[in-house]
Amino acid sequence: MNNQYLATYLIDHLAGSVAALELLEELKATYADTALTNFFTQLQTDIATDREELQTLMDRLQIVESQPRKAIAWLAEKSIALKLHLDDNARGPLRLLESLEAVALGIHGKSGMWQSLNAAAENFPALQGLVDYERLARRAEEQRRRVEVVRLEAAKAAFTGARY
Repeated sequence: MNNQYLATYLIDHLAGSVAALELLEELKATYADTALTNFFTQLQTDIATDREELQTLMDRLQIVESQPRKAIAWLAEKSIALKLHLDDNARGPLRLLESLEAVALGIHGKSGMWQSLNAAAENFPALQGLVDYERLARRAEEQRRRVEVVRLEAAKAAFTGARY
């Protein structure tokens, strides 16, 4: 594997999954006794499964995970969590809304990654036949749609005072 851009791209996405999983773990703990528990648990499971798919792809391409980038992603998530906590209390509607938007952005990026890899595979034999990029992109879009439903309810609660 000699394509450094591809390696950097995949390593960055793998590191991003660390941040997403950490944020979802925090959301699960925050909303442990609410109707959102199952939602966050399932979403975390789905993202962890996608992370495993990405890790398998990287293994096949002989791309090694970067511990410094993983640490930076972890620190970025902690910074985001602190910012969200300062903006709103532990279970406030704005915090939930902004957390869901951060997760949605990550999922959107993941969808784009699978689409980009699918497009690149047309001209890059090393990427061909390793994973079903289209299936993974569809899976990410399904996750994004699920998050969007909850995100819009959180927006209503944050901006109108409606109960979530």
